[in-house]
Amino acid sequence: MAEERELAHFPHLWYQEFYTGNNMGLFMKIKRMVYTKQTKYQRIDIFDTYDLGRVFALDGITMTTDLDEFMYHEMLVHVPMFLHPNPRKVLIIGGGDGGSLREVLKHESVEKAILCEIDPDVIEAARKYLKTSVEFDNPKAEIINENGAEFVSKFKGEFDVIIIDSTDPTAGEGGHLFTKDFYKACHDALKENGVLSAETESPVYDYGWVKMAYNRIKSVFPVTRIYLGFMSTYPSGCWSYTFASKGIDPIEDLDEERVSSFQKPLRYYNAEIHKAAFVLPNFVRELLEPKKG
Repeated sequence: MAEERELAHFPHLWYQEFYTGNNMGLFMKIKRMVYTKQTKYQRIDIFDTYDLGRVFALDGITMTTDLDEFMYHEMLVHVPMFLHPNPRKVLIIGGGDGGSLREVLKHESVEKAILCEIDPDVIEAARKYLKTSVEFDNPKAEIINENGAEFVSKFKGEFDVIIIDSTDPTAGEGGHLFTKDFYKACHDALKENGVLSAETESPVYDYGWVKMAYNRIKSVFPVTRIYLGFMSTYPSGCWSYTFASKGIDPIEDLDEERVSSFQKPLRYYNAEIHKAAFVLPNFVRELLEPKKG
């Protein structure tokens, strides 16, 4: 049964997120406990804080905060959306908070955006408590509650863009969205000029996951490139994403004029950020290089 304490004050409570290895993490004082529920898949916690605004967490892992969620959602979504010449049908796998859907629907070319979130309780909680859910009732949007790996395998040559907005590989059902079979299904579900983006974790603390995801995506897609962005409340503040396509180059094929003439508000993403994000520091380059010998 859900334990719901909307706008209840608990000034003595603190939230702690432990990073990989459980030796460090993130902590914040809870101003108000808004909602908590143990679902079939995971624990949902939504609470208000003094500095970050409303926070949404799954299994003790921070998903969004009011303060910085735009950093993550804009980089995950607009990199592939601006690279596709005319994105009309988009699939978002995960992303139950609605932030990626919001960013996708800023593109007027989109005719249909499917949000496939495995946990219906996440959708229900986001709809009621999170600002990121503003486009859930948009007529262009369709919300599906299924395992994303199983859902995408039903399609062949269907989507212009696929966005993988997953939880960590060890959280909830997130592991299904980091397998080679899943990435192969995404490849097959894309049209010939289709593009994909995936969140692929922190290259500082979770470099093993970054390398694993990159290599598996690269084994399926002819064009695969890591890019980075700031995400202040995610582990290390440095977050990685992977772009993949059947032929579109993430730098050469960017139409900067299309970005500069975009009429919808963007707080993080621009053409300069897009290009710079693909310039990797040496330690990330070394991480991705195949071992010699």
